[in-house]
Amino acid sequence: MDSVRHASSAPVASFQLSPSCALKLQKGDITVWSLDGSTDAIVNAANERMLGGGGVDGAIHRAAGPELLEACKKVPEVRAAVRCPTGEARITPSLSITNRAFRLPVAYVIHTVGPIYDMDRHPDVSLRNAYKNSLKVAKENNVQYIAFPAISCGVYRFPYKEASRIAISTVKEFSDGLKEVHFVLFSDELYNIWLETAQELL
Repeated sequence: MDSVRHASSAPVASFQLSPSCALKLQKGDITVWSLDGSTDAIVNAANERMLGGGGVDGAIHRAAGPELLEACKKVPEVRAAVRCPTGEARITPSLSITNRAFRLPVAYVIHTVGPIYDMDRHPDVSLRNAYKNSLKVAKENNVQYIAFPAISCGVYRFPYKEASRIAISTVKEFSDGLKEVHFVLFSDELYNIWLETAQELL
């Protein structure tokens, strides 16, 4: 479709997760990714407070503008200073009838919290839940196209290869009802590992 905006001019590797859902991998900037602006969402690798942070979280908040922080503050706390526990997901609604999520080209931002690898008792389970619950929230809100970063692969220090296996196997299992699942990866190293894993698993 003419409205497709990829995260960079880098090549996009495509695989089939199911007869009706494609997996697409690319290196680039997730904040500029979009498909149709009405049924698409990017996933923010947030922290439990959902008030912004470093890495992709900070980049998405900077690109979205202060309205995203205000929307996050409206998400109810489930306990003191925790809006989204590790492994869960929340969605921030679009601001207007045009379905633009703040200053981003997508309709929605889905926030999930991945595990801190060295501090989580079961980081593999928590990471799987982060992907699974993001997909669940997407489908509950009629999202057809979703883009993930490499959750927990920055300051949370999840080993890249292990993370890629969890990510791709989980989206393969839970992608029913979606048309496309994208991974927008910030480095050549991550892209190459995700590509290798997709070739192994799909």
